[in-house]
Amino acid sequence: MPAEQHINTTGLRLPPEPLIELRDVSVCYEPGRPAVLDGINLSIEPGSFTAITGPNGGGKTTLLRVILRLLKPTSGSVIYRDNGRQVKHLPIGYLPQKSMIDTRFPITVKEVLLSGLLKGLWSKPDKADYDRLHSVMQLVGCEPIADRAIGTLSGGQLQRTLLGRAIISDPKVLVLDEPLSYVDKRFEQQIYGIIESLSRHTTILLVSHEMSIISGMATRHLIVDHGLHACSALHHYIPSDCL
Repeated sequence: MPAEQHINTTGLRLPPEPLIELRDVSVCYEPGRPAVLDGINLSIEPGSFTAITGPNGGGKTTLLRVILRLLKPTSGSVIYRDNGRQVKHLPIGYLPQKSMIDTRFPITVKEVLLSGLLKGLWSKPDKADYDRLHSVMQLVGCEPIADRAIGTLSGGQLQRTLLGRAIISDPKVLVLDEPLSYVDKRFEQQIYGIIESLSRHTTILLVSHEMSIISGMATRHLIVDHGLHACSALHHYIPSDCL
């Protein structure tokens, strides 16, 4: 779906305002130490598919946490917009890395997916929510494990569950952190189809330590190595090919 454009007083079509914008963002965890991120400027336009990669320790995870507003930058600002107006929140679906999930928490696969639909602490799912739940469980192959606790799942089963939670609300923005981790080749092919379908109407941000088929769907590739660099090389994770 093409991004919405604006027309100025001269009748010329202007590029859409970004949904997410980072302005001169820097992050330094300890005074006197080098910055993890230094002077990052980034615009995520509506309908775009951006793939981000870079070396270990280059700041990918930190950048992602800043974009999601899970981490306040040392300097600079993070701006969200909806229909051109600045807002405090955006409907974002997020697939985190498995290492960020406490699998000891007593919750089932079905409950994890439903949590992606709840509007508040005391809200309860209605019929439409359960209809959406069953549709997404079928899509990601979670129906046979719906009532299992997440602590009993394999890495691939947990990844399916987390992907389902990320997409169940049909978010405006979808953030995927290493989406192919732990999944088998069969489900990897399904993920390609799911992401390709979502990219037609969803703004997607993919973070991976290396580029793959899924990143080939992206419209833009960026390298994070404390700074941010555009990349047009075939092997996007090799900085010497990109700078």
